[in-house]
Amino acid sequence: MSTVYLNGQFISANDAKISPMDRGFLFGDGIYEVIPCFHAKPVGLSLHLARMKNGLAELKIKYDVDVETWVSIINTLLKSMPGSANAIYIHVSRGADSKRFHAYPNDIAPTVFAYAFPIADEQPLDVSAVKTYKVKTDRDLRWQRCHIKSTSLLGNVMHFQSGQDNGLDEVILYNDKGEITEAAACNVFVVKNGVISTPPLDNHILPGITRKIIIDALSKMRNIKVEERAIDKSELLDADEVWISSSSKEIAPVIEIDGNLVGNGQAGSVWLNAQTAYNEYKFNA
Repeated sequence: MSTVYLNGQFISANDAKISPMDRGFLFGDGIYEVIPCFHAKPVGLSLHLARMKNGLAELKIKYDVDVETWVSIINTLLKSMPGSANAIYIHVSRGADSKRFHAYPNDIAPTVFAYAFPIADEQPLDVSAVKTYKVKTDRDLRWQRCHIKSTSLLGNVMHFQSGQDNGLDEVILYNDKGEITEAAACNVFVVKNGVISTPPLDNHILPGITRKIIIDALSKMRNIKVEERAIDKSELLDADEVWISSSSKEIAPVIEIDGNLVGNGQAGSVWLNAQTAYNEYKFNA
């Protein structure tokens, strides 16, 4: 990361400075996006920018998300990066006030920051070569507005760290009813007898861009409908396949949950079909 974008300027990362009075620093008062790019082509750019716009509106942060401006910013940042697989991180906070006060201040300029960073290449279309994941389950203890992609991520971080402390890759969360919400940093899909299901969107689940592209890709490229329904925790262990999805992971097969193998403990044929459809469609989203 040599060049970053900060408040209208491209500058060296070492020269980028943000006020300690910035509400993003003091309160986590902001919105962020992570946009994967392969061969300088962003995946789901319009979807990411639309979600950012919706999140800013939810938080009443006054910032105009101009698509043409962001295309130019992203292209400039990508040109400074080696390799063909990178991502763009975008962060818009409410800005810096003269005092620390919980209520939203009036008439302060938002802080707008972005940078590029390398990511893993696209998922290989090979069940023997794809990275697989081992996870555990845990009760969802985060706040009740998980549909907002806020920079206030401590609840997610603590869940994710509990998995890391146990040598695991992720943590799949469930609510008081025993229904799956999502993972600490991913959405969740379950496959049983060829039927693909994922929890329906509500305030407990981030509307993942990769999640949406998967659903659209399967529908348009394979004529397969993904069921959006409540999924009980018990269905995870009885599933033939379980996937977690995110911008950086694409569609990642889960092979072990709470020490129990999922299916035969390998990436499955339905995953391969889904990942192939995703690859065929993702730049059209």
